[in-house]
Amino acid sequence: MEKTLKKEVELSVFDSSAALVATDLALLNAAKGALTSSYAPYSRFHVSAAVLLDNGKTVVGSNQENMAYPSGLCAERVAIFSASAQFPGVAIQAIAITAKSETMELDHPIMCCGACLQSICEYESRYQNAIRLILQGETGQVYIAKGTQTFLPFQFDGSALKKH
Repeated sequence: MEKTLKKEVELSVFDSSAALVATDLALLNAAKGALTSSYAPYSRFHVSAAVLLDNGKTVVGSNQENMAYPSGLCAERVAIFSASAQFPGVAIQAIAITAKSETMELDHPIMCCGACLQSICEYESRYQNAIRLILQGETGQVYIAKGTQTFLPFQFDGSALKKH
């Protein structure tokens, strides 16, 4: 017998960053400021992220490419791994992600890759709290999700590894 399983997701959409609350705007601006540290000579697609921690600290990261493509690292993972290394045991409240292309205008939000979503999911599971994701391109709309469940509704959260 076939059954259908539906999961509803919620995504807040803002026309521009001007409509954001101050803390979200500050985090997004921190991410935009980190674009200059991106190393993307091959894709010419610069991505940066800023993580807000429970202790009030903000940690930024940017994508770091390598001519052997799999050896590079996405901005989101640079930011969250750096935050965890600098402030072990401190939970992540939110992550803002932005991007800039050298070949086209990015007037819409970009999405994290699956590896980054899975990494963020790990920190949600570790600290038992959803991490807000704030996404914007260079300009245009801003998407805010309450957690990775929005983009990865059937995520691998480690519960499958535990004996019930």
